[in-house]
Amino acid sequence: MLGYYILIGAIALVSWLVSSKLKQKFAYYSKRQLQNGMSGREIAEKMLADNGIYDVEVISVSGQLTDHYNPKNKTVNLSEAVYNQRNAAAAAVAAHEVGHAVQHATAYGALQMRSQLVPIVSVTSGMSQWLVIGGLILGAAAGVGLGYWVAVAGLVFMGFATLFSFITLPVEYDASNRALAWLKTKNMVTQQEYEGAEDALKWAARTYLVAAIGALASLLYWALQVFGGRD
Repeated sequence: MLGYYILIGAIALVSWLVSSKLKQKFAYYSKRQLQNGMSGREIAEKMLADNGIYDVEVISVSGQLTDHYNPKNKTVNLSEAVYNQRNAAAAAVAAHEVGHAVQHATAYGALQMRSQLVPIVSVTSGMSQWLVIGGLILGAAAGVGLGYWVAVAGLVFMGFATLFSFITLPVEYDASNRALAWLKTKNMVTQQEYEGAEDALKWAARTYLVAAIGALASLLYWALQVFGGRD
């Protein structure tokens, strides 16, 4: 178990560092006011219109970095700072979330796969580690019947969460690429503002990368505990 705690601690540290850097980047680029004077809401609405999407609503939600696209009710949810502000960070986030709406409208494969996994992961993720630990207590590492299959079930559940994390990567990177391409081709931002938006989205994507690596590392660790002790 000591090895697990060291692993989790290392991943948590890296995650904290990346998250802190992301917040610093957004704070910095939030001070760069857009020359076009558009708010995050206006950026989002224009990108939707330019992509021929008229059934998606842009709304404001509370919190910081709580921005997301909800495919169920077709809403682009922007945090209050992004919704109202007129800076490079707001433009980047607003366009990124609309990128998800464009993915949805065009039936982007990775987004569809992730959506299909959501109900599975929401049920299995919370119990996966407990099943593995319970299986180990029951003797999974020694190949004892019930404990072994309980632990394997936990690993399968954990595998779904890991798969979800890795499918999220192309979804997030693609949304950012769509956002940046639109900002550039439609001349929505200056070159300096574009570089700020690109840098901010790059750090946002790294949070998902760290999460995926952490999920895989945890899965491999527990798999080793279950299978490593068997002859």
